[in-house]
Amino acid sequence: MLYRLFVLVVAVLVSGAALSGETNINPDLKVNLDAIVEDGVVQPVDGVSAAGQPDQAALEVFAKSGYTTVIDLRGADENRGFDESSVVESLGMKYVLFPITGLEAISYQNAAQLDELIAASDGPVLVHCGSSNRVGALFALSKRMKGADADEAMSYGVEAGLTSLAVPVQGLLNQE
Repeated sequence: MLYRLFVLVVAVLVSGAALSGETNINPDLKVNLDAIVEDGVVQPVDGVSAAGQPDQAALEVFAKSGYTTVIDLRGADENRGFDESSVVESLGMKYVLFPITGLEAISYQNAAQLDELIAASDGPVLVHCGSSNRVGALFALSKRMKGADADEAMSYGVEAGLTSLAVPVQGLLNQE
């Protein structure tokens, strides 16, 4: 499944109140709902959105937009600020913890496994980590596995949030 992404990575979250015109800024979060919400609904591209850490208000918007699955790439010991799995499940979505921790976890094998998790979903999927850097890294590797050249795969990863992992990801992309 080929998919393009919205870039959701920014320094602040405009909470669900943004839908009513109010803004409630939480500087610890990295999802800008203004960038992805149209007429009160998140618009995934080919069924997938990439993001940094959402809060409960953002997850509520994703749930109301028909998302069925949240794949969390953060390690179990990373602080989310709330019990994300309970919130996701209370909103009727499936929560999948797929921890990508450490540079060795940025691999073609994990990119393929993430693709399988996305393909197994029965609707739109939100894939996130803390900043979307790990998401972008795995998406770049996935794109390369599907036949993109190294430059195209790298651009795809950057669109999905790849930043500080760019150098090691470029090295992996150039090995193929």
